[in-house]
Amino acid sequence: MINITLPDGSRRTFDHPVTVADVAGSIGAGLAKAALAGKVDGQLVDTGFRIDRDAELAIVTDKSPEALDILRHSTAHLLAQATQRLFPDTQVTIGPVIDNGFYYDFARKTPFTPEDLEKIEAEMKKIVGESLPVARSVLSRDEAVKFFRGKNEEYKAQIIESIPADQELSLYTQGEFTDLCRGPHVPNTDKLRGFKLMKVAGAYWRGDSNNEMLQRVYGTAWLNDKDLKAYLTQLEEAEKRDHRKIGKAQDLFHLQEEGPGLVFWHPKGWAIWQIVEQYMRRVYRQTGYGEVRCPQILDVSLWQKSGHWDNYQDNMFFTESEKHTYALKPMNCPGHVQVFNQGLHSYRDLPIRYGEFGACHRNEPSGALHGILRVRGFTQDDGHIFCTENQIESEVRDFHQQALEVYRAFGMSGASNENVQIKIALRPDSRLGDDATWDKAEDALRSALRGAGVEWQELPGEGAFYGPKIEYHLKDAIGRTWQLGTMQVDFMMPGRLGAEYVDETSQKRHPVMLHRAIVGSMERFIGILIEHHAGQFPAWLAPVQGVVMNITDAQAEYADEVRKTLAGQGFRVVSDLRNEKIGYKIREHTLQRVPYLLVVGDREREEGRVAVRTRGGEDLGTQSIEDFANRLRTEHVPG
Repeated sequence: MINITLPDGSRRTFDHPVTVADVAGSIGAGLAKAALAGKVDGQLVDTGFRIDRDAELAIVTDKSPEALDILRHSTAHLLAQATQRLFPDTQVTIGPVIDNGFYYDFARKTPFTPEDLEKIEAEMKKIVGESLPVARSVLSRDEAVKFFRGKNEEYKAQIIESIPADQELSLYTQGEFTDLCRGPHVPNTDKLRGFKLMKVAGAYWRGDSNNEMLQRVYGTAWLNDKDLKAYLTQLEEAEKRDHRKIGKAQDLFHLQEEGPGLVFWHPKGWAIWQIVEQYMRRVYRQTGYGEVRCPQILDVSLWQKSGHWDNYQDNMFFTESEKHTYALKPMNCPGHVQVFNQGLHSYRDLPIRYGEFGACHRNEPSGALHGILRVRGFTQDDGHIFCTENQIESEVRDFHQQALEVYRAFGMSGASNENVQIKIALRPDSRLGDDATWDKAEDALRSALRGAGVEWQELPGEGAFYGPKIEYHLKDAIGRTWQLGTMQVDFMMPGRLGAEYVDETSQKRHPVMLHRAIVGSMERFIGILIEHHAGQFPAWLAPVQGVVMNITDAQAEYADEVRKTLAGQGFRVVSDLRNEKIGYKIREHTLQRVPYLLVVGDREREEGRVAVRTRGGEDLGTQSIEDFANRLRTEHVPG
């Protein structure tokens, strides 16, 4: 007898081997129809997988977290089948799942056109309508090579030849199309509904620029048409909010070829930077951080001691002088340890907190650079806490509250922090220290979050090489998720760099080092703010809070007096005294997303007032200059 245990703890008994589909059918016709795959003893399998022993089984449907990856992988095969139907001279290579979709690399002499993509997508829908069953088969490596060479699929044969000869390989067939794949896949092509092909790009075979250039077709796939439409709408909105477009339109910053991944800040963009920096500087002061400043370059010997040389040198920039090799700092932590090391510290001094707006440089691949969201030169609101093990939990808990307060202030988290996701990134394969130390560090973060009443998700293998970290992931106004702040527990670096304090028994000990940042990279955070607010910053954050405009030259002097009065009170207000129609000026500054437009004519000049309207077109009537200044004060920096 074979006992199948279901997720609710119930059991089903069979007197013969059964497939996942058989079990689903025995539970109900609805579940059998909804089944996409199965999970047998924790392993994802096809619905045709044969169970011949006692096992735990979960039926995967479109409500399961694994559903999207299975659908996307199967849609990649659907793309390849449709492409070869329409263009039989095309060879297939690989087709993996990626964020929000999939791609497939094809070898074809003639480039695909946008019209070709439309034809391929139509053929994909036709195959869905054919309801082709998807069947798995197994071949030896040599049999698989022979099979694909017989189909003139040289690229696929090369992939298989790189696999050890003793491995059996799984193939998936739907209609006339067969592909090499580990699976699992949906049982039938009629399960694939919400998809769209997005674009074509070039990709070298096996990622090597010495190899042939292939054509990579990108697509997106979702559980249904409703989810697909929502995603496409989000993409359209994201296009409108693109920080690069808004940055150019509002004259905030630019990038150029002579400085790849390095930002040229313009006055209005630098004004936003200063607002963010001064706000975070106040957070430093209020939470007991002493602000420090450390060198941009340090001898490689220090980076060797810290562990960066062995684990991070491919991402570092180097320079030489007088037979010494120096590295531009990719991180601020070794410098902060040097500050700590100047003088002898008692346990009574701890925790000691240092903060720095530290400029760092990392040699990111050129293909990974993206506006100011992914750069090579950036500044962090970086901080490091030197403390005892017993102080970790309270420090992490306090930091958590600080971070949430900052995200609320910048409009990123919502009043109840509903847009914040907390994750713990655990030990990577390449790391310093032993497992016992990592166990202690990871448990310390879990304990701290548990003490703060926080739920979290764990990310195996994604920690820093020196310690695990808490990550703060926030959703923006259109539902995209960004990773911002981080808190990392490091038991290793203080010892490697000789950091010590004297404990209550007069013994020297290494402190624990907590690495923390709330906004993270200033460049990236400002880019996210631009897109989150679509360039329509709240008045306290806007680079220009108001513009004073005269109707005729007769009010020019008064308009500039208004500007001077408001600017003298610390507000970012400019005047527009051009000889242009007032409607033109209003329209232009509205497009620049200036929060307040102040119009002065003869009446306003005589009464010492201003006519106030918002960028949204709301008429706030005439106000005294002081009343308007008070309005701005109520919208000033939160906290």
